[in-house]
Amino acid sequence: MDGFGGEAEITRRCANHHPTVWGDHFLAYANLMGATEWEGKEHEDLKEEVRKMLVMFPSKSMQNLDLINTIQLLGVAYHFEKEIEESLSEVYNSYEEWIIGEVDLHVVALSFRLLRQQGYYVSSDVFRKFTDDQGNYKKEFIKDVQGLLSLYEVAHFRVHDEEILDEAVNFTTTHLKLLLPNLSNSLATQVRDALKFPINNVIVRVGMRKYISFYQEDELHNEVLLNFAKLDFNILQILHKKELCDITRWWKESKIAQTLPFARDRVVELYFWSLGVYFEPQYSIARKILTKVLCFCSIMDDTYDTYGTLDELSLLTSSIERWDIDASEQLPPYMKLSYLALLQVYNEVERELENLGNKSFRVKYSIIEMKKLLRAYFQEAKWYHGKNVPTMDQYIKNGIPSSTYLFLATTSWLGMGDVATKEAFDWISTEPTILVASCIIARLLNDLVTNEIELERGDVASSIECYMNEYDATKEEAYMEMRKIIEKRWKDLNRGCLKPTAVPRVLLMPVINLTRVAEFVYKDEDAYTFSKNNLKHVISMVLVDPITA
Repeated sequence: MDGFGGEAEITRRCANHHPTVWGDHFLAYANLMGATEWEGKEHEDLKEEVRKMLVMFPSKSMQNLDLINTIQLLGVAYHFEKEIEESLSEVYNSYEEWIIGEVDLHVVALSFRLLRQQGYYVSSDVFRKFTDDQGNYKKEFIKDVQGLLSLYEVAHFRVHDEEILDEAVNFTTTHLKLLLPNLSNSLATQVRDALKFPINNVIVRVGMRKYISFYQEDELHNEVLLNFAKLDFNILQILHKKELCDITRWWKESKIAQTLPFARDRVVELYFWSLGVYFEPQYSIARKILTKVLCFCSIMDDTYDTYGTLDELSLLTSSIERWDIDASEQLPPYMKLSYLALLQVYNEVERELENLGNKSFRVKYSIIEMKKLLRAYFQEAKWYHGKNVPTMDQYIKNGIPSSTYLFLATTSWLGMGDVATKEAFDWISTEPTILVASCIIARLLNDLVTNEIELERGDVASSIECYMNEYDATKEEAYMEMRKIIEKRWKDLNRGCLKPTAVPRVLLMPVINLTRVAEFVYKDEDAYTFSKNNLKHVISMVLVDPITA
């Protein structure tokens, strides 16, 4: 008998995933109190002081640019969006005249990066003054740690045809690594962190937690700003703990983890994924919706990847296409459970969005993408069972939906307020370049770290095998090619964020942030699957331990 009530003995593959490392930890936060009245007042007072600082310095002053940069790195920029936009728009309007005579590499690089981050296109020709006749960066900058670091960060906002910034990546990476042994502990840690996760690749909540420690050690830090960032982090962390408590309770009551032991039990890690997409308080409902839906993505992934037979997967795929309760009758018991639970979550989301003011129309866009996702999973299963290795083109075409990011980006907008209009959903459903870029990056990053394990397990061919097979390439050549594609797609992403954008920038941020989560989770290993390693420590830092004085 099959463990889920099947009629005949079925030999199933199993990935033997380790159990959750969190257990019921977050249920303990059920009665957690929010900020005290004193903390609330202190938070407001400090916020006003920071706001005054923002309007105190002239826009084009180094003090102002440094302040904006610090506010962003400390993760509190969401309180001052209007002031920052006004200030940077002034810088942009007179940027060329102002920057032409500036010879400090750090100043030029910082102002350039802040404008690009804000969506303003400024020409990278501004860096030509720092190069020689051959187009190489001048030797005089090889010991300028601050200048090198700022130029390194800028280069990760590059778009296509910016060779001067392509060169900047090689130049700064080489020289920052050479300087590392001679730097103070704090600066060395900061440089090492940047080399691993440049600002454009970092999950905001993780980056800010680390930056608060660096900033505190800086003798020139601003006490008001530091105290505000710490308090803001802790107040938000309480909200995040409560959300995760509710989601953990929902997950436990669903009994899905116990009933489907072949699937990864990772509800905390999936909430962390949603937190990477948006951490701000106004996205509380959006985070809960996204996390619940992510749980089903993960279950479906494991069902299609290892556990389900081809016949069962065929039934599941057609049930998802039908999307109604009656379609569950044809499914084996274990699939029926997750299928009905999925429909129930969507019904609840629909009701919630209806109560928020007639926004339930959004749900159909998410369902369309869920169907696309499972079709892509089914295609992978057919390749696996048929022992087929697709061409790179076939693999990438299917990898765009199978990355989950078409689906997750669309679903991330469900709880995002009035800015997510029908026109915006119509736009994202056309699979715009910025979204396709995000999908391809996520797909290939995953392949780079899971390839060896999946080969051992006998899974479907990944991009690495497809490339090696099609081009008679070595594994090293295939890895290099995937990294090149990722680099190109980041340029598409960066380009898609520059004004004028097809939809408000606030809607593009989840697409960028999903890509940052993929960069983080698949940096050295599949940290989602093997979450007991480094990811456990990072989640503790962001979701368990408050910042002490």
